[in-house]
Parts: sequence; structure tokens; C-alpha cells
Amino acid sequence: MRRTVACGLSYLVIATVLWWHAWTGGASTHTLCGCGDPALFLWFFQWPATALAHAHNPFYSGAMFHPGGVNLLAQTSVMGMSVPLIPVTWLFGPVASLNVASTLAPALSAFAMYLVLHRWVRWEGASYVGGLLYGFSPAVLTSLQFAHLMTAAIMVLPLILAVLDDIVLRQRHNPRWSGVALGILVFVQFFMSSEMLAVGAVVVLLALLVLLGAGVFVQPERVRALLPHAAIGLGIGTAVSGVLLAYPVWFALDGPAHLSGLIWANLGAIGGYDGSSFVGANFVHGTNIYTALGGYEGRPLPSSGYLGWGLLAVLTGGLIVWFKDRRLWFFGFLLALCVVCSFGERRGAWEPVRIFAHIPIIENVIVQRFMIIGFLAASVMLAIILDHARYSVSGLHLRAPQSTVIGTGAALALAAASLVPMVVIFGPRLPFAMRPVTLPPWYATVAPHLTPGKVLLSYPAPFSGIQVTLAWQAVNGMSYSQAGGGGPQGVDTRAGTARAGFDDLVLLAFGVTKPPPTPTARVLADVRQALVAWKVNTVVIAPQHTDQVLQQGHPPAYAAAFMTVALGRLPVIEAGAWVWNGVSVVSHPALHIAPEQFDRCVTAAPAVHHATMRVVTCTATAAGAP
Repeated sequence: MRRTVACGLSYLVIATVLWWHAWTGGASTHTLCGCGDPALFLWFFQWPATALAHAHNPFYSGAMFHPGGVNLLAQTSVMGMSVPLIPVTWLFGPVASLNVASTLAPALSAFAMYLVLHRWVRWEGASYVGGLLYGFSPAVLTSLQFAHLMTAAIMVLPLILAVLDDIVLRQRHNPRWSGVALGILVFVQFFMSSEMLAVGAVVVLLALLVLLGAGVFVQPERVRALLPHAAIGLGIGTAVSGVLLAYPVWFALDGPAHLSGLIWANLGAIGGYDGSSFVGANFVHGTNIYTALGGYEGRPLPSSGYLGWGLLAVLTGGLIVWFKDRRLWFFGFLLALCVVCSFGERRGAWEPVRIFAHIPIIENVIVQRFMIIGFLAASVMLAIILDHARYSVSGLHLRAPQSTVIGTGAALALAAASLVPMVVIFGPRLPFAMRPVTLPPWYATVAPHLTPGKVLLSYPAPFSGIQVTLAWQAVNGMSYSQAGGGGPQGVDTRAGTARAGFDDLVLLAFGVTKPPPTPTARVLADVRQALVAWKVNTVVIAPQHTDQVLQQGHPPAYAAAFMTVALGRLPVIEAGAWVWNGVSVVSHPALHIAPEQFDRCVTAAPAVHHATMRVVTCTATAAGAP
């Protein structure tokens, strides 16, 4: 028992070291970034706390993507972690709860694998190393880099594996209770990540078919003996999970604000590995623009599928030396299957990923997620091989103490050969870099006290690729609704009648590769139509003094001048922000201004970190506003 506790605590220490800069900088104020994907997850952690406090539906919110709202079960909302951490969110805020979840995720994943590995290995050291590989694998580390907890919090998958092992092969427990346990675990995994549940279902189905086929060919009598117990357990597990998930699955697939068809239009481009991803470092030198926009400004990590030559050599060598161990062959098959399934589409080459493109629900899986299961299989293989190495020395007819020392040394050498290359490559880029989550003064002081019914168009628009406003909304307690949001719903193909204005507002905010839009009559009409569609009644442009250049978008002064023309009137200055209250496109027609006059006003505007009337007054005067 003491060793088990010690192993669990050591995993927690390692996870705390990864998140060290958050805990030392202030766990309620510092995290990866109040921008990009971490900002979206801050929002996901805050909403259940807000919903429970106000008796709202935790699965649906109109606070984002107003008025249609957002379906959290159709998103990567990780409610399996955000809901248990509601007390932390209430007491310390979403930044603290995100940090707690991000620290616990790898530690609990490693500990769950450590416990499960005891059924296959005798040496506790082998279980520990296997848990270490699984919980802190490159797939988990690169997920944590962007707060992608749906692929970092993978502690339920080993437990599902253990129950399946008991139902199908070991059959040491009552199949009915094992089936109930399986159904409950599937239910929990759905709320951790429905995508990983889908990936696991594909792998389990293929694995069961392989086991059945091999069993019928090699030991048909044993298959006939195991089938009744397995059928009862799997049947009850399917029934229990079906009952528990009936409403959540319906809500995700057909509930309010659900997403239909292909979730990400560019799915083929964002998913999949090539061969070098498994053995090459694939470093991105410097701060990659897409990494920074994704919400991480530290040194980017290499491939999430990195196995390394050392681990591959140990797994291959162990499979050859202990080829009679069928467990190694089975988990080796799973690893190979996941590697093959994680290859991305390449022009002129056929890849298994193309099969998934024609299967409903599975079509939305990002294929490199298969390597989460791949690392699970690799962890089991490594633990079994280390266990063999630890005890096979006894066959050398040496004295007990001597054989124990030599066997342990051999196992530790294999463990080092497997894991040290990963440590060498990933270690110098860790712990993760953290930044304070800061709010512009208006969002920190005015926004929390807004009257009910406020619908904001914030700048930068959260669907522009710059998602800082989601963090601002989460930290100030969801005191208003806002137009647009992040995630797969925040794309122009889902903007409906507001699509043209959506695209213009993206250009207005995204100050990296494209110039902002000119306030022509067509552009202004499109933006105003979008404001009507989203029922926006307040527009806020709040400059923020920050060195996160990529998160600022185009200069706020330009956006203020543009919105002055679009809204047909001057803003007021509140807490250093330009604010248009009571927005009405009916009462205030758009202004008309010559492009050269508009450019003259915004060019003359100084770079400011708080709103002034100079640029908006110049623009309104040039447009002949009364």
C-alpha cells in the first residue's frame, strides 16, 4: 500500500513540475495563456459553475454564439473534469480549476495505468515505468501544451481495458457486475472525450475480431468456453452505457446548437502523421505563429506521436526474445494498428484514414488521436518486457541476491533506453511556459456588473482566431452573452445569414497575415446585418497593454474608427474602452466616408493602450456626422 501511494505521489510531483510556473506564479492568475485554445477551455470550465449557480442547463449555453448558443456536448468541453472541479471554480475561478485539471490529468492517467498493469506484471517497477510512459507520453504532453484535456485526461481508458480483459479473457468476476462497471466507465469516458470514446470503440472492435479469429483458429474449444461469459458481460455493458448515454448522446447529436456533418471542414489538413513523426524530433525553431495563436508562447514541443528509436528497439527486441508471450503479440498488433490508422492523407497514396471519411461520427475523428491508444499498448508492452527482463535472469542459475541485482539492472537499462531519448528531447522545453490571464480594465471593472440582457460584440471577435475575449468572459463570471465564440462552431460556414459580416469582422481583428477591411458600403452593410442576426446591443473595443502581439489583432484604434462608421455614431469612453451602448442599426444608419479620409484619421491616431476620442471624432467629422 505504501509503495502504491508513493508511486501515485511521484506522478503528481512530476505533473506539478510540468505546471510549476503556474503554481509559483499564482494558480488563480497564471496559466498557459488567456488566449487561443486555453481561453476556450477556461470558458468550458466556467460555464458549468455558472450554470449550477443559476439553475441553467450545463450542457447548453446562450452566453456564447448568441442567440443560437453552444452545445457543450458537441464540443471538447471535458465536463468529466470541469463538473467535479466546480467548487474550485466557485472559490478561485476558472484559471485555478484549469490548472488543477491540467496537473491532475497526467498524474491520474499514469496512476490508472500503473494500477492496471499489476494484472500483467509481477515487478512493481515495471508497472511504474509503464504508467510513466502512458501518463507522460508525447501525446499527453503536446495535448497539455494547448490545454487539450480531452486527449490529456485519459485515465479512464486503462480502466476500460482492465474490465474488458476480465470480461473477455480472465473471467474471474461475475459478468453482470463487470458489465455494469464497463457501462459506467464508458459513460464517464463520454464526458471526458466523446472523440476518444469513438477511437477506443474502433480499436476495441477490431481487437475483438482479431482475438476471436485467432482463438477460433488456434483454440476453438477455449473460445466456446469463454463466449457465454463474454457475451453476458459485453451485452450488459452495452445496455448500461446505452441507457446512461441515451440523453447525452441525443443532446450532442440532435440537441440545441448541435453540429451536423463534418465538424472541421479542413479535417484532412489538421490530422495525421508521416513516418518521421514517430522517430524524428520535428522541432519548430522559434515561436511558431500557429502555436502562439493556438495559445502557447513557450518553446513548441515535437511530434505528439514520437516513439523514438530506443523504445521501438526495446519493444521489437522484447517481442523477439519473448515471442511465446501472446500478450506481446496482441498489444504489438494494437500499437501497429494505431500507428497505421494515425497516418494522414497524402496525395497519390492510400491511407486507412480514407475509410473513416465515410463512417458517420468516426469521420470527425482527428486520426492522430489513435496514438493515444497506441501509447497505451506501448506502455503495456514495455511493462511486460521489463518484467520478463527482471525475472528471466533467474534462469541463469545464479544466487538469489545476485540474480535479483542483475535482473533489476537489465530491466532498468531497458527502461532507460526506452524513456531517456524522450526526456532528452522534451525535457529542455519543459516546464510549460505560463502567462498571467489579464483583463482590460473595462472587462475587469464594468463587465461583471452589467444589467441582464447584454449581448456584446467584443474586439477582437472570438471567431477571428484570436480568442482572448472568451477568457475575459470566463474570468468575469459570464455576466453577459457575446456574439460568436471559439471551437468548430466558430467558422464562417456555420454563420448562416451573417457569413459575409462574419468574414469582414475576422479581417478586422486578425492582424497577422491580411489587412483589415475598408469601410465600403458593402462591407458596412454586411457587418450591420451580422449585428442584427446576432442581436448585438453593445459593442466594446478595449485596448490592452500586453506584449502578446499576436493576441492584439489589428490596432484597436482602427477597429474603433471602423465601428464608428458602421454604427453611425460616436462611442462613449468607459474604463479605457470604446463602448457603443444601445446598438440599433435602424436608428443610426452607417456613415459614408472616403477611403483616403478614413486612412488619414487612422494613420494619424497614436498607438494607445486606452481609448481616446481623437480617432473616432476625426472619423465622424470626416464622414460629416452631425
